[in-house]
Amino acid sequence: MDTIIRGWKMTGPGNLSAFEDKAKTPASGHVLVKVAGCGVCHTDIGYLYGGVPTKKKLPLVLGHEISGVVAAVSPGAEPWMGRRVLVPAVSPCGTCRWCKGGRPTACRASLMPGNDEDGGFASHVEVPAATLCPIDAGGAKLAEDAPIGKESLALWELAVVADAVSTPLQAIRRCGLVKGDLAVVIGCGGVGTYAVQVARAAGAFVAAIDIDTAKLERAKEFGASLTLDAKTPFKELRGALQSFAKNAGAPADGWRVLETSGSKPGQELAWGLLTPGGSLSVVGFTPEPSQLKLSNLMAFDATAYGNWGCDPALYPEALALVASGAVRVRGLIRKERMADAPRVIEAVHHGKVAERVVLVP
Repeated sequence: MDTIIRGWKMTGPGNLSAFEDKAKTPASGHVLVKVAGCGVCHTDIGYLYGGVPTKKKLPLVLGHEISGVVAAVSPGAEPWMGRRVLVPAVSPCGTCRWCKGGRPTACRASLMPGNDEDGGFASHVEVPAATLCPIDAGGAKLAEDAPIGKESLALWELAVVADAVSTPLQAIRRCGLVKGDLAVVIGCGGVGTYAVQVARAAGAFVAAIDIDTAKLERAKEFGASLTLDAKTPFKELRGALQSFAKNAGAPADGWRVLETSGSKPGQELAWGLLTPGGSLSVVGFTPEPSQLKLSNLMAFDATAYGNWGCDPALYPEALALVASGAVRVRGLIRKERMADAPRVIEAVHHGKVAERVVLVP
């Protein structure tokens, strides 16, 4: 192959180094995807600046929110050649007891770009073919710049579907949220605002909680009917949720709490908002330990879920939500050049960028 891969490798804490390599023929069962866009996630910041260890030893190309076009294939994967695709943030093996038992996101052999293997902060990335999500139906091979969906989205704009949209979708499907439920989203960053939209699309009454008033205003714009400052005293905050549920006609219990802030205070608040028959979906990640009263699970017959990515089987649904306009990405994302990755990612780390950055080669 004559393809040259250019991008950035994490070589140490806070360090991204430019690299240039000649692409190899994809391994069996894999394809090479030409990256159209790769989102910068809170998890990437954790690896680069927060001391969170990656599975694969450094140097490593970070990035797991990837959309692109298949540029090369291994034998048997020829039908994927030239197709526009989403790359799942977590690709399960498909053969272990977890995969066969309906719990693919618990697969211990799963592969996460930018963690288990090189990711999408580059011009190309090699990934498993079996879990790819086609963007164009019926085996179509449309031009990379062909418009997508109701809002005529560009391919790079769909990168965030690979994690920021699909992960809260998995959490919402798993907790059994139905029309008329109260969904409480804690943390209105990149993932949280999509959680608000997915819950609203499912017919829930949505309350959003954050410490940032600008993020709360954005959550309201994208579907939250109630927004609350996380700094509000707990009893007052819980009372506001109870009043909201009553006035909206939502149940007084069975709340679906989604913790997307990835912070110790957010996780502790989420736990405190468990109700009888309710659920807590932990979507955000922090290495900080939280102090929780576990007996609440017993006393309320409540349920707590972990959420490691999204089952690739749900990706077509996530894509359909965005293509239909039920979940909007414009206004929540910001296009930046892959060549400027170190500067841009540092700005994200320091909270200087409000939108979800998508790096475009």
